[in-house]
Amino acid sequence: MLIRRATIADFDALRAIELAAFETLRAASAVSGVPSASSDQQLQRYLDDGLLEVACDHSGDPIGFCGGYIAEHLLHIGEMDVHPNWQQQGVGRALLTVALDKARAQRLDGATLTTDRFAPFNAPFYATMGFRTLAGDELPARLREILAEEAKIGLDPARRVAMMLRF
Repeated sequence: MLIRRATIADFDALRAIELAAFETLRAASAVSGVPSASSDQQLQRYLDDGLLEVACDHSGDPIGFCGGYIAEHLLHIGEMDVHPNWQQQGVGRALLTVALDKARAQRLDGATLTTDRFAPFNAPFYATMGFRTLAGDELPARLREILAEEAKIGLDPARRVAMMLRF
């Protein structure tokens, strides 16, 4: 497996991975409804911040990606997906490690994300990488806003959680 910086030419493949991974989330009851994928604008934001990494198989075909942006001197993981054929093989862990290493190299204070609290490949996975759940007064307004937006698009607020890793 090779992890490299994504390019605009990868956007369609990344969306295909995201849509395929949606079905894994659906099977875990983490999402429902019509699948959706990141827009060009969202992917471009990650790319502009230098935080859009793609994992490729031995043929060079994308199999997973991690995209984020910088907010409040923190890396915010906006999207991370691995194609179902490659899940549970360390691809997500490798992608997240690269993203976190880049954030450390930029001397950011840490990383944040929002995710499903119950699916084992979501919050429990991120906890193994050092992230902790934020609640109450610990939850910054930016993350509250993201969780509210997620609820508006149909994600169950009872299942959603914000997490942070401090470096």
